[in-house]
Amino acid sequence: MAGHRTEAHPHGADRLCDAGDRVYSRAVRRGRVSREDAEPVPCLVELALLHPDPDDMGWLVPTSPQEVMTRLLREMHDHVVATQSRMGEAVSAFEWYAALGGARSPTEGVAIRVLDGLPRIRAAMDEATEACTSEVLAVQPGGIRREDELSEGLHRALALRRRGVRMRDLYTHVARHGQGLRNYMELMEEAAEARTLDEVTERLIVFDRTVAFIPASPDRTVALELRHPALVDYLVTVFERLWRLAIPLTAPLPDTGIEGITHRERSIAALLAEGHQDAVVAERLGISVRTCRAHIARLSETLGAASRTQLGVRIAQAGLDGPPRSVELQPLSAPGPESPTGR
Repeated sequence: MAGHRTEAHPHGADRLCDAGDRVYSRAVRRGRVSREDAEPVPCLVELALLHPDPDDMGWLVPTSPQEVMTRLLREMHDHVVATQSRMGEAVSAFEWYAALGGARSPTEGVAIRVLDGLPRIRAAMDEATEACTSEVLAVQPGGIRREDELSEGLHRALALRRRGVRMRDLYTHVARHGQGLRNYMELMEEAAEARTLDEVTERLIVFDRTVAFIPASPDRTVALELRHPALVDYLVTVFERLWRLAIPLTAPLPDTGIEGITHRERSIAALLAEGHQDAVVAERLGISVRTCRAHIARLSETLGAASRTQLGVRIAQAGLDGPPRSVELQPLSAPGPESPTGR
C-alpha cells in the first residue's frame, strides 16, 4: 500500500500507529482536534488525514474516512495494474528468450507458457491430464466450491482415477461446509485426499511434479504453464509444507480453547490483529464480507469490545493475535505418494 513514511511513524494511512489511530478517531467523532493534541502524531498531517481548519488555525479537521478509503483504493488499483503490466512484459520476454533454442513442439523446452483465455487453459490442462501417470497436487482457494466449479474439471479427475493417479487437494476450512465437495470426494473414493487450512495460496495445480499451472490475472482468464524444474520444485515444496500443516477433511477442526470463540473467529482475530481490512480478511478466508463482519460482531460481543480499537486490545489480551500459545509441534512424517487434483 502506498503511503508517506517517516522513521518515527513507518506506516501508511491504511494502518495507523496506535497514537495516530486515537487522535484521528477523536477528530472524526468531534469534527476537529487541537494542534497541540496532534503534535505527537505528525503522520496524520503528512498523510493528509488532518488539515488546518480555515476558520481557526489552532485546530485541525479530519479528512473524511470515505475520502481516505477512496484514495487508498485508487492507489491499490494503480499498483495492481502496474504490477500486472510488468509481470506480463517479463513473462513475454522470458518466453521469447527461452524459445531461441530453435524449433520445437509447443511445450518442449519452454519453461513458461502464457495461456491467454479459458479455451487455451482448458486445452493445456487436458493435455497435462492425459500425460499424467502418478500424482496431481492442487490448491483450491475461494471457500465453498460451487457445483459448476467441481463439475468443470470432473472429467479430468475421473480420467486420473481410472489410471490410478493419486490426487491431493488443499482447500480453506470454509470449503468443509459445501456438500458438493463431499460428494466429489466420495466419487473419487481412495484416489483423492483433501485437507483444509484457514487460508491457502492462489490456485495451483501440479502434474507429476513436472508441469504446474498458476493464474496470471485476477479473473483467472490468463494462466502460466510452468515447466522449469526449479520453479516446479519450489511450488511442490510450498504445497508439501502447507499439506503438513493442514487438517484432513475427515477430521474435525481443533477447539480454540476459548469459550465462545470458534475456529473461524480465531482466524479472523489473527488477521485483524495484523491490520487487515474486512474485505481482505474475507477474501483470505474464502467467505463473504457480510459473513466476515457478522463474525467480527460476535467476536466483539464475546470479548466485550465496544469499538474496533478496543477489539484489537481485547484480541491481544486473549492471545488471539497469533497461533494458539499452547499448541505443541508434532513430529512430521515423510510424505507418501498421496493424492492430487485434476480440476
